[in-house]
Amino acid sequence: MAVDGTDENKLERGVYTKDASRPRKTLGGSLSDLSGSQKCGAWASHFQRLFVSFIGADWIFLMILGFIMAVISFVMDVFVDNFTEAHRWIYNLADSHVLLQYLAWVAYSLFLMCFAAGFANIVSIQAAGSGIPEMKTCLRGVMLPEYLTFNTLVSKVISLTCVLGSELPVGKEGPFVHIGSICASVLCKFMSLFSSIYKNEARNKEMLTVGCAVGIGCCFASPIGGALFSLEITSMFFVARNYWRGFLSATFGAFIFRLLPVWNKQEDTLMALYATKYRLEFPFDLKELPVFAAMGIVCGFGGALFVYLYGKITLFVKKQKATNSFLMKNCFLYSALVSVLISTLTFPLGFGQFMAGQLTQRESLISFFDHRTWSNHGIVADFDHDDHLAAWKHPQANVFIILSIFVIMKFWMSAISITLPIPCGSFVPIFVIGAAFGRLVGEGLATLFPNGFNMDGHIYPIMPGVYAVVGAAALTAGVTHTLSTGVIMMELTGQINYALPILISVILANMISQSLQPSIYDKVIRIKKLPYLPMLSWGHRNKYNIHVGDFMKREVCYITLNSNYRDIFNILRSGNLKTLPLVKSAESMLLLGSVERAQLLALLKQRLRNLREENASTIPFSYNVHFQASTEESASTFTDPASTEPLKKPSVDEKDITSLYDSGLSLKKFFCSRPDIKAMEDDPDTEDDETILQEVEEWEEQQLDEQVNFNNCKIDPAPFQLLERTSLHKTHTMFSVLNLDYAYVTSIGRLVGVVSLKELCKAIEGSLPADGVRLRPILANFRDRGIRGFRTETTELHKVLERQIS
Repeated sequence: MAVDGTDENKLERGVYTKDASRPRKTLGGSLSDLSGSQKCGAWASHFQRLFVSFIGADWIFLMILGFIMAVISFVMDVFVDNFTEAHRWIYNLADSHVLLQYLAWVAYSLFLMCFAAGFANIVSIQAAGSGIPEMKTCLRGVMLPEYLTFNTLVSKVISLTCVLGSELPVGKEGPFVHIGSICASVLCKFMSLFSSIYKNEARNKEMLTVGCAVGIGCCFASPIGGALFSLEITSMFFVARNYWRGFLSATFGAFIFRLLPVWNKQEDTLMALYATKYRLEFPFDLKELPVFAAMGIVCGFGGALFVYLYGKITLFVKKQKATNSFLMKNCFLYSALVSVLISTLTFPLGFGQFMAGQLTQRESLISFFDHRTWSNHGIVADFDHDDHLAAWKHPQANVFIILSIFVIMKFWMSAISITLPIPCGSFVPIFVIGAAFGRLVGEGLATLFPNGFNMDGHIYPIMPGVYAVVGAAALTAGVTHTLSTGVIMMELTGQINYALPILISVILANMISQSLQPSIYDKVIRIKKLPYLPMLSWGHRNKYNIHVGDFMKREVCYITLNSNYRDIFNILRSGNLKTLPLVKSAESMLLLGSVERAQLLALLKQRLRNLREENASTIPFSYNVHFQASTEESASTFTDPASTEPLKKPSVDEKDITSLYDSGLSLKKFFCSRPDIKAMEDDPDTEDDETILQEVEEWEEQQLDEQVNFNNCKIDPAPFQLLERTSLHKTHTMFSVLNLDYAYVTSIGRLVGVVSLKELCKAIEGSLPADGVRLRPILANFRDRGIRGFRTETTELHKVLERQIS
């Protein structure tokens, strides 16, 4: 059939199909060919697709996350300020009597602390603690249960607000990393309605890193430091594409966080959170660099001491049986005792007058970062009008005694506070202690050199506030083992001229503390025994001498191609392994792949379904009626409405096998329920019951011993495998980069063992197994050829090659 020019144009636009005589409208057609209602529908569909793609874009997700975190941080600060003002108001209201003031000071903090502890433990116990160690574990690949839920978010935010309002020496930066991760997880579930990319678990796990970055960025208004901090503490191997995501979200969140006080008329314009007034023309003299370096070394030892003290306190509380049963089982009592102790010591009319007990942590930092010199001018004479600085005066003690008492008291108070079962962070308390130490050093130098430095006829006095900035960054770096604290400090104070002294002290503090103690987060991981892979130490020589065969688990549960349904059921009942290796036979042990537990459960359910369909022709005729009645009842427990779907995506619930354990049913009853014996005895039409039951039992045994057909089962043909001769160093690298939970160990393709995080952690830490034998084998020293000499290593592969040659 001939087609004219108009038809050719329509054919090119896709209006016609191949058969030009049968016109059909397609998506390629012009909107002018459609009716009015069809045009509206097409435009609506087009805008819907654009809206969905727009909302589902990465940058929209990141900006929404930053905005949410900024609002949460700002609202929390407002409530904390209100709690603090209420505390001061109640304290001043009882100024007529010292005892009433003491009761008001202690009771207010006690009430908020008990409420926070109770709320966190009732709503979601996962809200207790910092959250950074658990976040590191989740990003390692082991998702902790109930850790990223909405209930945990609510519990964390409300409890943390009350804890900060009680003025306990804790911070919100660590918990905000947890809050940011929860917000990222919940937002991913919401964004999955608009874009299917957010249904990818691997990608959503990457977004958790963004939540960590924006959590820090919204606390200190430091987007660069927040992104770097999340890079250092959350991931052993950081994915580069996550950096721009974390930086964008943290930048937008920090911008909104600093913009909200301006809108609320609390501040005039956007500025650093702790803005300083240091001189810019001559920041520091070269003679001060050795002092900054010495401060870094001292802060390194101080950071290691703090981690050591925290570990000792935590282990003491947990190991003491009397303390464990009396305190740890009652979250209110332990928190109340610590709250009363700290509130008593910080009471402004008591011992607190020697450590500025009436100041909050923010007010203390403002006074430490002040550009004026306290010891040179005299606090009493010059700073009476300034409440922050006037708190550091005392008629019987000078500034050096007060600052020394403050550092010592806050040091152990902060170590105890972060052991409480409440949301708490260690970043800000360490920050304050380091700033106090730096202020002490700066005041001492200002007293020794009252004239400062003379450069070209200009006198530049020493500014102790600069030493407070350096000390805060160095001590925090020594506790957290991070370098990003220096960047956070520069963004926090708005001072980039002191980048060199800050970085020098931070690097030296890291070098000292890392050689003495793990970071505070790794310490928590070890104490809580979280499934996290530790780092290999710098001097770990044995990482090249110890091989996988020295510490792998040789007793492996596996299935073969010849396995029957009885074998599969027994294996599933014997443990809770998520994946089982599939070998060719028990004799050869040739590894063919791995099968997930859900797939095996689906096979059992599929077998039950087939037996129900074939029971009329398979089982004895006299048992047919009872089988149909009993299997209908059992099917309601073991079958699933979605069981008709292909086995490629089985809808299998672990409750199927769990309910089987709890109900106490036998293996045979999983395939078919036994008939009701009493009903058969009462039935006058039933004869030869014993014969029937015997036939049924024989038939059941035949069905259980039938070989499993794995054709419809999804098998992973290439599970992660290691060789027996793989070194500990390579094994650690593979587990870290690929986020592995386990790996099979093979020798010439034969399955010989399995290695999980548990065995690998024991090998790295050099711990003892149950039999008391060290993980390092007796002959491992001979593998170091540089010491013991050359030794011919004969493996099974060499033996096979020699037999083939001969």
